[in-house]
Amino acid sequence: MLSRVRVWLNRTYAENVFFMDQLRRNPSDRAVEIHATHGDADSPVLAAADTADLEPEGLSPAAYVEYALDQCARRGIDVFVPRLHQGAIVAHRAEFEAAGTALLAPTPQAIAVFEDKVTAYEAVHSVGVPVPPFRRVRTADELIAAVEELEAGGHKACFKPASGAGGVGFRVITRSPFSLLHLGGFPGPYVQLDLVVSALRRADQPVDWLVMPRLEQPEVSVDCLTGPDNRVRLAVGRTKNGRRRGFTLHEQWLEPARLIAEGFGLHHLSNIQFRMYGDRPVLLDVNTRPAGGLYQLSLCGINAPWAAVQLALGEDPGEIVPPFLGQDYTVVSGPRPVRAALPAAQQRAEVAEPALPPAPAPAPAPAAPVESAGQALRL
Repeated sequence: MLSRVRVWLNRTYAENVFFMDQLRRNPSDRAVEIHATHGDADSPVLAAADTADLEPEGLSPAAYVEYALDQCARRGIDVFVPRLHQGAIVAHRAEFEAAGTALLAPTPQAIAVFEDKVTAYEAVHSVGVPVPPFRRVRTADELIAAVEELEAGGHKACFKPASGAGGVGFRVITRSPFSLLHLGGFPGPYVQLDLVVSALRRADQPVDWLVMPRLEQPEVSVDCLTGPDNRVRLAVGRTKNGRRRGFTLHEQWLEPARLIAEGFGLHHLSNIQFRMYGDRPVLLDVNTRPAGGLYQLSLCGINAPWAAVQLALGEDPGEIVPPFLGQDYTVVSGPRPVRAALPAAQQRAEVAEPALPPAPAPAPAPAAPVESAGQALRL
């Protein structure tokens, strides 16, 4: 009888409740126990886990590594899926392995390349992967020059932080003056150039932005599972065009994704995103972690989280080919349990405790391959 597997997810995205669901529903019926930590007591991942801890705030990366090593030793963690302080953690991989914990994360070198988008674009371009034109800007004058250069080429300019994730800080530049038209409906990504320039001139310190053309749809996110031998075991593209989503195995998306995953040591789960620049795909972004939408591959008959845990444990799942591609879908949100509320003083006190009481067991999952919250809704 196979022993149970103990998996830890630290300060991860709410969507990873589905990652946890899939681990429990693994095809081998192997027992999986999940530990979760977060800085937000109301994160649904804490309620979905078998055991949970609130993370202490304000730890430096080095102090967080010590905290993580202690968690792994006390909780008997077999596989750790780090998101917060991923780079600092993988630099100590040998110490985690000595404690009996495998890290489901890439190499330190890969994380260093892709944590800065300018460095990432330069690196992948050097191995033949197309990237859009881009400029790094830190001042108002550099922003104006970059925007004017792109507009002269017939492009609409946008910018985002050179280091960041999840689309935070992404804006599209417009020359339209601010008016009441911009106050109707929901806030959008458009921002007036004069307002941005004014804000930059008043700022106390420079920014660090990547300025590039706004790329066109479809957007394709390729989920990859890569072994420590730099061989990709799984590569499936998830397409997005407006609300409509689907899947693709077309090599125009998969070939450059494999080249990046294998060439830069993106071991275990990664997500490589492309969009269209004119009539060709170009790199948009590289995530050195499991994507929040990874669970959507269940519509193709794939349990990617479990295959990744197998690989981390040294149980090679071999090449994974989708038995079918699911039909087009869209994504909707839904309710998910949170832990019972605690007074703020009690929450802080519990951080120092060795462990919080086990969370209530999650509700039984539906038989369908799509999760009950944030589920993919068939069109």
